[in-house]
This record gives sequence, C-alpha cells and structure tokens, in this order.
Amino acid sequence: MISQSPNFDEARYQNDILKDVSRTFALTIPQLPEALRQVIGNAYLLCRITDTIEDDNALSSAQTRQLSDMFSEVVCGRIAAEKFVDELYPLLSDHTIPAEHDLIKNTPAVIRVTHSFNSAQRNALERCVRIMSRGMADYQDTETLDGLKDLPAMNLYCYYVAGVVGEMLTELFCDYSSEINRHKSELMKLSVSFGQGLQMTNILKDIWDDRRRGACWLPQDIFLEKGFILRDLHPDHSDIRFQDGLSDLIGVARKHLHNALIYTCMIPPHEKGIRKFCLWALGMAILTLNKISHHRDFNDGKQVKITRRTVKATILTTSIFATSNWALTQLFKMASRNLPETKISDELLLKK
Repeated sequence: MISQSPNFDEARYQNDILKDVSRTFALTIPQLPEALRQVIGNAYLLCRITDTIEDDNALSSAQTRQLSDMFSEVVCGRIAAEKFVDELYPLLSDHTIPAEHDLIKNTPAVIRVTHSFNSAQRNALERCVRIMSRGMADYQDTETLDGLKDLPAMNLYCYYVAGVVGEMLTELFCDYSSEINRHKSELMKLSVSFGQGLQMTNILKDIWDDRRRGACWLPQDIFLEKGFILRDLHPDHSDIRFQDGLSDLIGVARKHLHNALIYTCMIPPHEKGIRKFCLWALGMAILTLNKISHHRDFNDGKQVKITRRTVKATILTTSIFATSNWALTQLFKMASRNLPETKISDELLLKK
C-alpha cells in the first residue's frame, strides 16, 4: 500500500477528536516536539479505537475478538478501514460515548494518517495494536467479580492495556532521537513498569466503577493473604482486611511510578517536551495514589479524583523543574513520603 501524506482536514480532525476522547492526552501531546505530536496523537486514537471495541458491552465475546483482529489488519493496511466501520459502527451501543461513535465513524481518516508515517513508526503502532487487542480480548473472556488469579495475572493485564503502550512510546522516542536511542534497552524495560504504574493507579481508582459493570482487575492472592475474598467486596461496608490488601497494591504501584521517574530522568534534559509529557502523567498518578491511600475506605471513584487545581499545580511544578533530575527526585520523595512501600524486587516488577 502506497502511503500518502495526510491532508489538513485529517490532521485537524485528529487534533479535534483528541480533545473529546481524552482531556489528559489533549493536554500532554502538544508538549511534545513537533516531530512527535502527530504520530503519538494518532497512536493514542488507535489505542482508543481498540479500547472501544473491548468496552462496548453490546458486543459478544466472539464479535469483540473478530473486530479486534480485523482492526489490527486495518492498521497494517491489509483490510480497508471502511469495511471495518461498516461492521462495527451499527453494533455500537449507548455505552460508547458520542465522541467514540464519531471516532469509529471516522476511522478511515485516522488510518490515512497512520499510513503516512515512516516504517519504524508504523511498525511500533502496528505491534502495539496487535498485542493490545489480542490481550484485552483474552481478559474480557474471563471478566468476573472474583478478581484475577494473582499479581502476575494483574501484571500481564496491565501490560496488555498500558505496558505495551509504554514500549510503543519508547520506540517512537528512540526513532526520533539517536541520543535517546542509546539507552533503548533500559528504557524499554522501564517503559513497561511506567505503564503498569499508571494502569494500577487507574485500576485502584476505578474499583467501584468496574464492579458496577461486573469486572474486577484486583489480584485474589494479595487479598486472600489478608483473609478477604474479593467477591465479598461491597460499597456499603468497609473491611480492614480489604484495606490492608489495598495498601500492598498501593506500595507496588508506588514502586512502578518510581521506575517511571527513573525512565523520565534518562530522557536528555534538553528534551523538555518529552519530559513534561512523562512528568504530568507521573505527577497526577502519584497524587491520585495519595488520595486512595488516605481514603482506603472510599466507595466511589469521585472521592479519590484529584481536583483541577491539583492538576494545574502538578503541571506548573513539574514544568519548572523538568530539566533537573535532582529536583524531580526530591519532588517524588516528598509526594510519595506517606505511601506504603513494597518488598517486591525490581526484577519481578520488570518481568512481563
């Protein structure tokens, strides 16, 4: 398939729809160097399409798997995007928000942008979508209120949802900069931990939202050690055994986010845009973990959501100190000082 440069309307559509499907990425992507903005914006939209297929509960397991595989082929250029839209769009339910309906309908425009990138960029995007779509479909088949079997199962789920995105972003950063590429091996390992820290924070924040739709992504083994069965979890009463298990997971997430800091500090200081892209996500995650840790008896995600004022303060502070590894390390120590720690080794944390 011959690639063509995206026209102005397609590029503009991509920028506009980003604001509707993700406030966070619409905020962070413009901080990146101009050479990375379009490809990373496009990468996010591809992941969002994959996520929409997985999340719409009107689709059967067989339909989800078939459409996920089909979308992977669309990204690779082996199936026309229009055919994919014709199959998926009529099946979408009200569970999928209007902005995502619009995104699915305009998949051909997004894919034309995808196919304008160089081979290294396309390979990174194709690999991410392929792994994410297959992994998420596998986990959807086992979705229950019982939770996942153990922490390794949670790690693998986080890899499919976020760790592979970290790998993709690292591939794109390394393609952009030969200086960053010199540290590729270590960055690739840390990128998985970075993604897991962000995803674990989301899982902990969204415990009750997930349960309302019949899902639980917490690991059974952590809570069984405390004498608690996840199926017994109920928002109307708090159990200290559950809170103790939650504390262990907060400690694991904290260590992953510390690895995210190490990752960020390995990006050359003069690449301030990439650093800010990483730091804003890291800062908001560590502050969210603090709220969860301080309110382990919460029963609604809104109770542990950080305020817009906090988001603005995070952006301002991390932007001021973005080029100083020493200052960033001190900020992390201060922000995480009240969080529990884990004894799990880095070797196990970085193992997929």
